[in-house]
Amino acid sequence: MPTPTQPRHRGRRRTHTFLATAAGLATVAALAAALPAQAHNDQGDQDDHGRQSRYQDVQLLSFNDLHGNLEPPSGSSGRVNELQSDGTTKTVDAGGVEYLATHLRQARAGHPYSITAAGGDMVGASPLISGLFHDEPTIEALNGLDLDVTSVGNHEFDEGAKELARLQNGGCHPTDGCYDKKQKFTGADFPYLAANVLNDKTDKPILKPYWVWKKKDVKIGFIGVTLENTPGIVSAEGVKGLKFKDEVETINKYAKELQRQGVQSIVALVHEGGFPASSNYNYDCDSSGAGAGISGPIVDIAKNVTPAVDALVTGHTHNAYVCTIDDPAGKPRMVTSAASFGRLYTDTTLTYDRVTGDIARTAVKSANRVVTRTVPKAADMTQLISKWNALAAPIGNRAIGYISDDVANTGTESPMGDLIADAQLAYGRELDPKTSLALMNPGGVRAGLTYAASGAEGDGVVTYAEGFTVQPFANTVNLQDLTGTQLIQVLKEQVSGTNAAAPKILQPSAGLTYTLDLTKSGADRVVTDSIRLNGAAIDPAATYRVASNSFLAGGGDGFTTLGQGTNPLVGTDDLTALADYLTANSSAGSPIAPPAADRITIVR
Repeated sequence: MPTPTQPRHRGRRRTHTFLATAAGLATVAALAAALPAQAHNDQGDQDDHGRQSRYQDVQLLSFNDLHGNLEPPSGSSGRVNELQSDGTTKTVDAGGVEYLATHLRQARAGHPYSITAAGGDMVGASPLISGLFHDEPTIEALNGLDLDVTSVGNHEFDEGAKELARLQNGGCHPTDGCYDKKQKFTGADFPYLAANVLNDKTDKPILKPYWVWKKKDVKIGFIGVTLENTPGIVSAEGVKGLKFKDEVETINKYAKELQRQGVQSIVALVHEGGFPASSNYNYDCDSSGAGAGISGPIVDIAKNVTPAVDALVTGHTHNAYVCTIDDPAGKPRMVTSAASFGRLYTDTTLTYDRVTGDIARTAVKSANRVVTRTVPKAADMTQLISKWNALAAPIGNRAIGYISDDVANTGTESPMGDLIADAQLAYGRELDPKTSLALMNPGGVRAGLTYAASGAEGDGVVTYAEGFTVQPFANTVNLQDLTGTQLIQVLKEQVSGTNAAAPKILQPSAGLTYTLDLTKSGADRVVTDSIRLNGAAIDPAATYRVASNSFLAGGGDGFTTLGQGTNPLVGTDDLTALADYLTANSSAGSPIAPPAADRITIVR
């Protein structure tokens, strides 16, 4: 086995017959049925008497929603909450591929049957070190981490299916060319699975729907899907020519196909997730009963996916959980998620039965592990980061503004979201002085700004790289006219329609205020009579000039009314608007203060 800080050495391009190295899926203590003593054999193929063991433990290491975070994420994005034995909560710094690599390599030691899998969104919405280079650095890092397989996520489609195919297969970017003149980008060593993403002309998956891991007589199939609603949260250009099918129907279809091929052990990689009752990564969501501590879309999916699937590795919601949810036969099944940004990985043990070829589900154990920064850095990842940082430095190190304190990206209304909305309002008024307000979608705010220096720039200095981490999508700032009636409807769409179960609260520019009453349900949670713009009630018959990013202006995130505006005007990209605002409104001697985030009055 490799030493903790060195990668497993294997061929550059693994043939996708996938006779990979080791596989393992972990199990949870809540699944309590006893197995024969030989069931827990993770060292090899034989028992203590030299006979082949019936049961073989397979280690599955998994993570999700890395989003190109190669360097340790800053602020709250780089921390996890850990529940202590005395009931208190401890905050732990976590993340960074230099540490993730070490943790994974240490975890694999002593486990000849080990697989590493991911639940999507490995790329997209990435910091500058990766996003500036169309996420080639992240693919290189994942190759170095010995990732075996991943599902696609919605962010894999940010730049469209052709770019996703390039990340899989390699080749220079069609516009920007090759970044490394010495070595052509060769793509991912691991398969991206996209079982429910179809070419709308051929009706066939755009990438492999499933993949089978094999070692000797042990084989486990993996089916990969992204959420069916991907077109609702990705730009129209990114999903052009694609169809996204129901997650459950797709998984069940390919589970039958795998079984026909003699593969009885199956894991679903599902880029859709849930909401645990606690933000502590080690919260036991089965403490009040199997699956009682989790809600959200993944619950319905897990309850309907065929019992032929033995475990679900999930993602998308950036939450951490290790839960059991009953399958359609009423038997508990493991469902896991490792938060986001490489702060955690899930260690699962799957016990493979050589007689049936299936997983002994009552023996499955699973736990989330923190990617602490107290272990040695993996030298190969440090070298990779240094290489790409050197290429990004001329752009990324440029100062664009100054802040007096952390600008957090936390809360229903966040200081960072308000700051972006203020910047877009200011830019909108440069384009058209009649611009009334700006609205920013919360999912487009990928991080906050940290006062402490991340490099040599000095405390309080905001660099272009830091701004890029906050807003990496390259959306444009668009203007359009909405009636007062439409504006009120936009605010109600935050908590109704497709956003009823999981509200998406738009971040408002200064001057727009209202009350959000969470004791009510649906659209009634937005108190219509409370909506004010610069102190005046919204006039249903008046026209308001609204600034927003191009994703929202196209009706994204369920805001269909925003897609019905008139008199559109397309401006510059949103990061430029933020950078220009910071430059114009701050200096070393007069830094900008974080907005108070008091524009929405919340009643709970």
